[in-house]
Amino acid sequence: LRADLMIDFNFQNNDTIQSGSILISEPFASDNFFERSVVYICNHNDEGSFGFVLNNFIDTDIADFVDDFPKTHSRLSIGGPVDTSNLFYFHRYGKEVKGSVHVINDIYLGGDFNEIKKILNKKPEAVLNIRFFVGYSGWEKYQLDNEIAAQSWIVVNKYSEELIFNTSNNNLWKEILQRQGEKFKIISQFPVNPNDN
Repeated sequence: LRADLMIDFNFQNNDTIQSGSILISEPFASDNFFERSVVYICNHNDEGSFGFVLNNFIDTDIADFVDDFPKTHSRLSIGGPVDTSNLFYFHRYGKEVKGSVHVINDIYLGGDFNEIKKILNKKPEAVLNIRFFVGYSGWEKYQLDNEIAAQSWIVVNKYSEELIFNTSNNNLWKEILQRQGEKFKIISQFPVNPNDN
């Protein structure tokens, strides 16, 4: 191990996992879906957890997949390995979208997709307040808590909500990790493969 990398590798912080938390994967995670991933948690309770990977994009427009979808140039993401044949979304239009479920603050999950399309037909720039995903990330009871205890994730509860709606940032994992303090700035510079050092 290089001397300049000899730091206390304690990847945990003091935040508690909850609905609305962001998870940052540890730098050497080799899972196909979660390597260098940032995950937005929509629900966490005694029954389990689910959310969406924010920084795993498909380089195509959602209009290429959904009939009669407005041309909004909205970027589609792979939300996780579960139920990848379905489209999921969260947004800031809870009062306008029937059936949407409140997550935290002004963020809502799902709801009537036709109403989402109506909003975008009237106001294409509304797409800046909607995220679309193919599939989602899910954990069984206590599974995520155990992964956090094993330092597979750092939990972040203080962040700008603009961050989770920004689909133009291709360096999200690195940037949000660097905001967590000096030690994490160093960790963010680690190569994917430690042997590359």
